[in-house]
Amino acid sequence: MPLLRSFRLAKLTQVLSLALLSCALAVPAAQAAPKKDAKKPVAAASASSKKAAKEPAGKVRVAAEPKAKGAKVAKGKQDKAEAKVAGKKGSKAAVVAKAEKPEKASGKKRLAKAGAASAAVAAAAVATAVEPVRQSYGQMAGLHSVSDPLDLQSSVAYVIDQDTHEVLLSKNDQAVLPIASLTKLMTGLLVSQARLPMDEMITITQDDVDTEKHSSSRLRVGTTLTRSEMMHLALMSSENRAAHALGRTYPGGLGQFVQQMNSKALQLGMKDTRYVEPTGLSSSNQSSARDLARLVAVAHADPLMREYSTSHGYEVAVGRRTLQFNNTNRLVKSDNWDIGLQKTGYISEAGRCLVMQAQVSGRKLIMVFLDSAGKFSRLADAERVRHWIEAMPGASSSIGQRIRG
Repeated sequence: MPLLRSFRLAKLTQVLSLALLSCALAVPAAQAAPKKDAKKPVAAASASSKKAAKEPAGKVRVAAEPKAKGAKVAKGKQDKAEAKVAGKKGSKAAVVAKAEKPEKASGKKRLAKAGAASAAVAAAAVATAVEPVRQSYGQMAGLHSVSDPLDLQSSVAYVIDQDTHEVLLSKNDQAVLPIASLTKLMTGLLVSQARLPMDEMITITQDDVDTEKHSSSRLRVGTTLTRSEMMHLALMSSENRAAHALGRTYPGGLGQFVQQMNSKALQLGMKDTRYVEPTGLSSSNQSSARDLARLVAVAHADPLMREYSTSHGYEVAVGRRTLQFNNTNRLVKSDNWDIGLQKTGYISEAGRCLVMQAQVSGRKLIMVFLDSAGKFSRLADAERVRHWIEAMPGASSSIGQRIRG
């Protein structure tokens, strides 16, 4: 019995020792672990960062509004982002904007550091959530800072008398910039001059789908139209898939077509011009206002180019559906204008572009406007020029502003 009691006592002592050791280890671990409240700001900021990462970078905003509103637009987006992160009811991120609850004296310094770090992360998340404004090539080159007597919003403007070749207005006319869908003027001109069968059926394929800007199109893969219909939609409503299909089905294929585009440009004396594809989606398609004026003059002599580019609207039958397309230039519907040929263009790198042949006060004019920052400012610039020409005594005057450097 004494031996049994001694054994039991030793066993009990061992169990108690292990229990005391476990308690001793658990206390430091509990002290080292941060409180749940301290984690909340960091977790919220992390969630905001993940959400911001999903936002598309470099989304264009200035190109859709006049230049003077650019800062206001950016500020408005920042205000919305801040409200979303810090002002949402019940949001964990709101904890960042409030003062942290004080801990015990032993943890005040640690809490202060954690709060500062959380606030920094939240601020970074807000900054990331604001979409950056992408500038056009002209804006980056400082062309928008060049003034002109008509206070035009386009950084490049060029107006000449088609008959006398007198330069009436010149602003940065030698600047070489992306020209967006103005490219389609050369595309249409080549197709028209090639004397290809215009009633030949052309089918939209996957090769015609835009992988450059991922733009949408109402012409689905498999849509079949005549070459004439494709050309009409490309010039009037700036249909990218139609323009690409015209180049792809040209004799020799797309590569041969692009080569012919550049050869034709050289033939016309367009020394500043370079094409890499037939739609204008690539910013590598570039030209100057002077070169484009040459192209407009030649294109205006082509009956199909005049008809297709200035028609108000056009319907095409696609299977059992009838699709209505409209002109991208609303000035063709205005009674104040007599437009013989026109083409609009836009990508973020080029800004808003417009070329026209029009008759104003009895004068045949060629107008070129490139890199306009506002959605409607290129049309407003054309209106300013028209009013200026109409106000000329005897319709004989000229102004100029040369490109810097």
